[in-house]
Amino acid sequence: MSPSRERGRQERAFGVAAGLDPAIAAPLAARCQDLGYSSIWSNDHPAAEGLETLAAFADGSASLELGVAVIALDRQGPAEINARIDQLGLERDRLWIGVGAGFSAKPLTTMRGALPELREAIPGVRLVLAAMGPRMCALAGSDFDGAFFNWMLPEFAAEARGQVEAGARETGREAPPVLGYVRTAIGEDAAERLAKEESFYRDLHDGYRDHFARLGEPPGTVGVAAADRQSADAELRRYEALDVVVVRGLTSATLEAMSSLAEAAAPA
Repeated sequence: MSPSRERGRQERAFGVAAGLDPAIAAPLAARCQDLGYSSIWSNDHPAAEGLETLAAFADGSASLELGVAVIALDRQGPAEINARIDQLGLERDRLWIGVGAGFSAKPLTTMRGALPELREAIPGVRLVLAAMGPRMCALAGSDFDGAFFNWMLPEFAAEARGQVEAGARETGREAPPVLGYVRTAIGEDAAERLAKEESFYRDLHDGYRDHFARLGEPPGTVGVAAADRQSADAELRRYEALDVVVVRGLTSATLEAMSSLAEAAAPA
């Protein structure tokens, strides 16, 4: 994908939680490839490694780009990330490596200082910065290969994109792509699934607490909870500020359920 896009040429991707059974992950990736998704993503958390999930996706697809968003640098350093990429045999030109500060006391300082080591230690990949606040968005625009948003409404994402672009202008470079998770649930219990997922993140750490306070939205409303495919597609299309909308599916971790949601949220 080019560093910046013309409006209207948005891509859609699919995302899951790390630790998905490889017997499910590989055929899910194949299905997403057939459905026209441009990439497939996993998060990374203490109980499961996102890069390992990407390796399973790679086994099931030949052309999908592979992304992890995000790896917290307070848990895994650049050299460790690079070693795992090699150990898992991941093709670097397919990779988006999202990184964040985790529970670091000074997130902005941490990420600004980490970039030179990231560049040196993890060659041949696109480095994407987890960005929610204005200064982190500006840093993503000025120095990283992309900005990755999380838990944003369309209007807030548009403001954050402007901050990414402002950061790029300050350094005289073209703005990098803006990607982001959009939690998506479809069906009769969609609202309950979205609310449950959101409640966990709202109080996870100060960064999320501050972010949701800035949003000023009631619990259970940040994302897409739709009754059917048409309604879900209409809501996802509101995220015009994102170059890549990563549909983070909220459903049971079975191949049937995930494939069904991927079909329902697939690009037109």
